[in-house]
Amino acid sequence: MKKILLVFAVALMGCTQHNKNVPVIGVADAFEDNTIAQAKKGFFDALAKNGFSDSAKTIEVIYRNAQGDIPKLTLSVKYFISQQVTLIATCPSLSTITAIQNTKTIPVFMMVSPTPQLMKVSEGDKAPANLFGVAEDLGYIDTSFALIPKLLKPKGDKLRVGMIYNQSEPQSAEAVDRMKQLAAQMNIELIYLPVNNSADVQLVTQSLLGKNIDAFFANPDNTVFSSFETIIKACNTANVPVFTSEAGLVARGAVAAYGADIYQWGYQAGEQAVMFLKNKSTEGIHWEMVKLRKRVYNPAAAKQFGITVPPEYTAIQ
Repeated sequence: MKKILLVFAVALMGCTQHNKNVPVIGVADAFEDNTIAQAKKGFFDALAKNGFSDSAKTIEVIYRNAQGDIPKLTLSVKYFISQQVTLIATCPSLSTITAIQNTKTIPVFMMVSPTPQLMKVSEGDKAPANLFGVAEDLGYIDTSFALIPKLLKPKGDKLRVGMIYNQSEPQSAEAVDRMKQLAAQMNIELIYLPVNNSADVQLVTQSLLGKNIDAFFANPDNTVFSSFETIIKACNTANVPVFTSEAGLVARGAVAAYGADIYQWGYQAGEQAVMFLKNKSTEGIHWEMVKLRKRVYNPAAAKQFGITVPPEYTAIQ
């Protein structure tokens, strides 16, 4: 019955008329998040700079935000397909995976997503033929995690670093495995706890803070992104500094990061979309890695925890 209703809903939504001379872009957001929203802004800034703007009516944009509801996200993608959109822009990985699972023909331009291999969407050694945009691997986590012993002194014999992760996200599970190895090499005790969804974050974070950790590491995880205000509030109350691999989370209260500029990530993906829209072909376009990474810090957070940051770090307010 639910399947029939889903098909019926998509059919009803398929009646919208579009200007055939104007490209239609479907934008799929998995959830509301201030940091990830910067990627979407970068994406459309790149398009506008090259003459593709919704306000100028040189493109038409259909935007959907699933608010963390996976069935709603799937319905949104199916709606885009019914509308025969020119391309689908996805952010973050949940949106990318959902789009790839539902269409093999409409070009998908991803942002704030890991590599196709990490998302488990590769076909053998090859990414899906309709997947484009910009991705990141887990290599930068090494440098990000290494910031902690450089900036923070342990309370005891060794640093105790805590983290949470959504075990249903492949890239998060692989990140934990990678960080276990890093922690062992750096003589850091890593304490990690799984969460199933955002509703679990407050309770699990409090449990982690009860284990006498020196620092919290906010890893690249969709649940961490969407629940970061809950995490940072709990950690600040417990006097535990937060470090991360995401520059956008530093603006939201983490002490420091070495990671991708989320706005530039979206802008880079937007430049690829421009090539497709201008040439009306994906020939010569391939998904690529993030180009811009930087070391950043939050002056207020650093001051709060008495952390001295080297001059090569850029301050984010």
